[in-house]
Amino acid sequence: MNPNRLEPVEAAKQFISLYFPDCQGAILAGSVVQGKATETSDLDIVVFSKNIYSSYRESLIVGSWPIEVFVHNLISYKSYFESDRQRARPSLPRMIAEGVILKNEEGILGAIQEEAKQLLASGPELWSDETINIKRYFITDALDDFIGSHNRAEELFVANTLAELTSEFILRTNLRWIGASKWIVRSLKEYDEAFTEQFVEAFDLYYKTGLKNEVIEIVDKVLHPYGGRLFEGFSLGK
Repeated sequence: MNPNRLEPVEAAKQFISLYFPDCQGAILAGSVVQGKATETSDLDIVVFSKNIYSSYRESLIVGSWPIEVFVHNLISYKSYFESDRQRARPSLPRMIAEGVILKNEEGILGAIQEEAKQLLASGPELWSDETINIKRYFITDALDDFIGSHNRAEELFVANTLAELTSEFILRTNLRWIGASKWIVRSLKEYDEAFTEQFVEAFDLYYKTGLKNEVIEIVDKVLHPYGGRLFEGFSLGK
């Protein structure tokens, strides 16, 4: 880490005192409070202020720290909670539930953190049979493209799509939250570390050697409890 930087919590507190001195509450979240910080990690800070009418997000650099600040009032965060619940990616609830409190006037954050924790514990909505079949079809379509392709450039992008679709399927059918980018792997690990290791190794082997069998096997394994691959008889909008 940059030796000239303040420690994350101290830097975040200074940021709040300079930029949001009248805010009601603030939370430091993200990699720096989860023990997963890297040289390029930023400070994710959620601010609650009665002086704003609508939420916003802003990126700044303060004292050598890149900072992402998410500003809400005591009403606006609720619509983000609901949006995150519907898309099954609980970004804001996770930040609030797992973050470190920097400021908490009149104890307002206690109820908000509890709301976030309850949302996380409840998990996403159960997929309908129709949704499962739609997802099976598109995974099958990507898998067929992957198997049949002899164009390495195209295969790479098909493999990426297949990995995302399959990871989403295994998580959602097991009532788990999903993620994007690095949160895909983190979400998979929270679900099942052994499966995640097999999943990552299968795709890593393909990227390194071009061998497809392990990827095909793990995708079929994920689909099997729900009827396997789906093509014949599938319809959409009929």
